[in-house]
Amino acid sequence: MTTSSSSLVAAALLISVACFIAATSNYYVEAADPPLVQGMSWSFYTSTCPKLESIVKARLQEVFKKDIGQAAGLLRLHFHDCFVQGCDGSVLLTGSAGGPSEEQGAPPNLSLRQEAFRIIEDLRARVHKECGRVVSCSDILASGGPSYKVPLGRRDGLTLATRAATLANLPPPTSTTGQLLTALAPKNLDPTDVVALSGGHTIGISHCSSFTRRLYPAQDATMDQTFAGNLKAACPQAATVDGTVNMDIRSPNVFDNKFYVDLMNRQGLFTSDQDLYTDSRTRGIVTGFAVNQSLFYEKFAVAMVKMGQLSVLTGSQGEIRGNCSRRSTGVESVLESAVEEAVEILAGF
Repeated sequence: MTTSSSSLVAAALLISVACFIAATSNYYVEAADPPLVQGMSWSFYTSTCPKLESIVKARLQEVFKKDIGQAAGLLRLHFHDCFVQGCDGSVLLTGSAGGPSEEQGAPPNLSLRQEAFRIIEDLRARVHKECGRVVSCSDILASGGPSYKVPLGRRDGLTLATRAATLANLPPPTSTTGQLLTALAPKNLDPTDVVALSGGHTIGISHCSSFTRRLYPAQDATMDQTFAGNLKAACPQAATVDGTVNMDIRSPNVFDNKFYVDLMNRQGLFTSDQDLYTDSRTRGIVTGFAVNQSLFYEKFAVAMVKMGQLSVLTGSQGEIRGNCSRRSTGVESVLESAVEEAVEILAGF
């Protein structure tokens, strides 16, 4: 049982969000275990890489101490990986010439933090040094989340997603709630999941270009006047540089429920966020999370586990990358298969 890069990515991402919540709120999420996809397990690396979680957690604590904003970058990387072609680490793959792939070069992915890619590769190197190539990049990516149990066992994908597939599966910030629910329902994400996952915007920053159409030429009527004025000051219409602002104005460096308080006060940055409070189908969920942070944490954990199992590759599917940004070579794949076969034989004794 080797560890794939997608597994590694998934592990890193979910653990990182866990580290972040623990670091900023000292909260551990106790939630009922959702059903797992065949091939996934809560204890997948218990025998092959027992130190996986401690390795990832220790490194991410160092990273977040230097720059807490990297938690948002890792979380967004995981979202963009899973929504397009499933949680297979394909977003980590570069093009054949070493530059951005068609998936990485699609507009929604151009603003993914480059440091997030480097963090995942650094984690892969540390984990593989300790355990050998047994943890996938997609599991590492999924291990960077709030402090809750993370199912692992993903394998890394063999193919890149196309630009068209990327655009079709990543709802833009201009989406209405109806469009979000329609787009994510086929991924088995219900309205509560959608509202909970949107809570990831409680940390991180956004470029002005992602929301200025709500300011110019006419201001969005659902936006608080003072909030809009502050955004216009930070993002003037004649600006030549695409500036940035915090997505959560109340506690941008803390993973909490203040994002939902923002929405109730008409201070959501994106149409896709603010409309969650405007739309009657999701307004009650937003209100529930705004007044009950524990409920938000619980539902966020459930939604992350569901999202983290979208179209995963398990068992003998896919591969385990020796470098998260590129496919394994033919020789590496042969060696990997030989190691897997040896492990399976030994497991029988």
